[in-house]
Amino acid sequence: MSLTPFLRLPLTDLTGCLINHQTYDKCGKFEMKMMECFEAYGLERGKRECADLISDFQECVGMQKQLMRFHAMRNERYKQWLMGERKGQEFFAESPRVDAY
Repeated sequence: MSLTPFLRLPLTDLTGCLINHQTYDKCGKFEMKMMECFEAYGLERGKRECADLISDFQECVGMQKQLMRFHAMRNERYKQWLMGERKGQEFFAESPRVDAY
């Protein structure tokens, strides 16, 4: 993960703050904690010291573990359907009511 631009120009300094996750509720706090850690330790040492915050932020943005869990559950349901343990109408769980939270 690179945090600095390949070619540093005044234009990259002006537009670098436009692309961030602060406007989204989901990953804004993770990004802020990661950037505060980088500010405290610097870029090179921060890559080692803030590795857990970086991985949390990357997981929030990319959702790799969530997608792997989804695929594992879907494959298990499909396997159960092929083995005859699930019927066609029971392939997926019943959806919640519309007004349920």
